[in-house]
Amino acid sequence: MSKQIPAIEISKLCRGYGSKDAVRGLSLTVQRGRCYGFFGRNGAGKTTTIKCLLNLLKPAAGIVRLFGMDPARHEVEAKSRLAWVPDTVAFYPWMRVNDYFGYLASFRDHWNGKLQKELIEQFELDPSRKASSLSKGEKMQVALIGALCPEPELLILDEPTSGLDPLVRRDFIKTVIGAYQDTDPENRTIFVSTHLINEFEGLIDEFTIIEQGRELLSMPTEEAKETFRKFVVRFTESGADLSGIDCLRRVDDGRTSEIFCNGNAAETARLLKELKPESLEEETLSLEEIFLSRVHGEREKA
Repeated sequence: MSKQIPAIEISKLCRGYGSKDAVRGLSLTVQRGRCYGFFGRNGAGKTTTIKCLLNLLKPAAGIVRLFGMDPARHEVEAKSRLAWVPDTVAFYPWMRVNDYFGYLASFRDHWNGKLQKELIEQFELDPSRKASSLSKGEKMQVALIGALCPEPELLILDEPTSGLDPLVRRDFIKTVIGAYQDTDPENRTIFVSTHLINEFEGLIDEFTIIEQGRELLSMPTEEAKETFRKFVVRFTESGADLSGIDCLRRVDDGRTSEIFCNGNAAETARLLKELKPESLEEETLSLEEIFLSRVHGEREKA
């Protein structure tokens, strides 16, 4: 299949539960070889979107595609090319860790047993332990190993580091996920839904922010970091008139203000300089700061 066909395509997706709309007209495209962030608060519609992609929920309207295929019509072919780790993992209670991996491998044409062994050792897991005796974090580790060993073209991760301690989270994200994509960067794609945005800083190539089921922002990371900036401005006296500054968020503390610009860094800098401040500093925002500022700005408009 052509590499020009995106790994994921979502167009005008709608899905509700009873009278409540969980996803409302969402559209996004994930190109092959990208690490794509899917950001939103709890209840924003992230998991519902993923379940529609995986044919676990039927869209009320709109189109979803995996590698150009309708997952409802070509479910086996589409899912054979991906692995999914949900936000909550469960196992058959009789399974031991090795049983789980054997069970998963039986459905796959390819399984990297060497990688399985290396990751078990890295996470210091006992392969003979019953899944029912594992902690929440250990269950997530087992699920992540199970997703990586078939070396799929697409990894769909829904809060993949939930329950992991900070040290394991850091090692997993930087070493394991980074290494997965680096092995075949043109063909391996990651779609990660997470609220721990800072921990994926440096891996995310592009992202979408959703709020109440709607897209707020979709943008390549490098472009976002150039577009959204924070200005720290200090005046000789308090009470400077900043009403003419279009911003997502502003934090005032006496004579000092932090201004998160609304995608208009050059114009914001010009207007602030005209106010003749005592000092003016411009800073790059992290992905998490961009997310918080964009969502905060949307809530202020509501």
